[in-house]
Amino acid sequence: MSQSHLQQSFLSEFGESSEPIRYFQAPGRVNLIGEHIDYNGGYVLPAALEFGTTLAIRKREDNRIKFRSLNLPYEAELEVQDLGKAKTGEWIDYPVGVIVELCKLGVTLASGYELMFEGQIPNGAGLSSSASLEVVTAYALLSMEEQELSRVDIAVLSQKAENQYVGVNSGIMDQFAVANGATDHAILLMCGTLEHRLVPFVTGSYKLVIGNTNKRRGLVDSKYNERRTECDQALEFIKTKLPDLNYLADLSPEEFSAYGSDLKNQILQNRARHVVEENARVLLSVEALSRNDLHLFGQYMNESHDSLRDLYEVSCRELDVMVDEARRIPGTLGSRMTGAGFGGCTVSLVHEDDVARFIEQVGTAYEQRTGLRGEFYVCGVGNGVHELKEDN
Repeated sequence: MSQSHLQQSFLSEFGESSEPIRYFQAPGRVNLIGEHIDYNGGYVLPAALEFGTTLAIRKREDNRIKFRSLNLPYEAELEVQDLGKAKTGEWIDYPVGVIVELCKLGVTLASGYELMFEGQIPNGAGLSSSASLEVVTAYALLSMEEQELSRVDIAVLSQKAENQYVGVNSGIMDQFAVANGATDHAILLMCGTLEHRLVPFVTGSYKLVIGNTNKRRGLVDSKYNERRTECDQALEFIKTKLPDLNYLADLSPEEFSAYGSDLKNQILQNRARHVVEENARVLLSVEALSRNDLHLFGQYMNESHDSLRDLYEVSCRELDVMVDEARRIPGTLGSRMTGAGFGGCTVSLVHEDDVARFIEQVGTAYEQRTGLRGEFYVCGVGNGVHELKEDN
């Protein structure tokens, strides 16, 4: 939806006012490489997408907050002093949680507000629709109240809202990428320390194609906990040889060959090998992208998926089929699952001349082989959260 259409919807819902409407946008995000290593002390390489969540917001003369979404039917009106008293289980818990966290930092709302959200991110696709919703709310309200927080602090605040108010135990990567993204750049991020830097990601004639398998991700929570336990067990064993080791990802591939190969449990050895090699792939990917070597980066994407499938075992048939079909397209440099696994999305780097064929052929073959209809989104890498200028 264009900004002018959002404005029309806003005025139709809330009416005219002497107060101006302001518009803010936060992107979705995709993790380019570095999966299931954040909690093992490794690096991730996410990027902000060109589409996300747009918020139209306007001050009110009273102390009521009105929440509306053009994507979801639930709506609410709350007094400022009542915010956070009770969760609803609906989408508004995300922006309300953000307001609760802002208040903890001493950012009080001087008036009521009207908020209308319009999202371009499919819910449940693994592209961080919730983080986008949180970050755009925090950034917009800080701007409206003429108060400042760094983008890093906005990301941390938004994660706290999701963890503590909504009750979803998410990591920091999603909110961090949404808040700090930059056009034509990925973010090399150490999740534990928030050490980060921008990495050039200039794709030129290549496009990111995100494929949504539409496979329900039913095993994520249980398998996530299982993998963490397995990694902890592998770490404890290797620490008998390297007592100062804090995380599996602190091991180089050479050190793992020397010490990790003594793990008699093949499953634990496989889990640890994925962590060590995936972390190395992230750093090698940064080197490749710094040289603008997209072909080599595509190779690392392929290796990442194969490791997640064979060593870490968090892929599924649907993801594997979509990746397999993606790699059949001549213009595909690399394709991998992205996110927690057991469903969700793939990300592929595809030449622009082959994108139409990719969507048609991969989509057709995927439906024939799985019985599910995939969805595809062609996008570039965009900016983090920002205010939009009014349409002329």
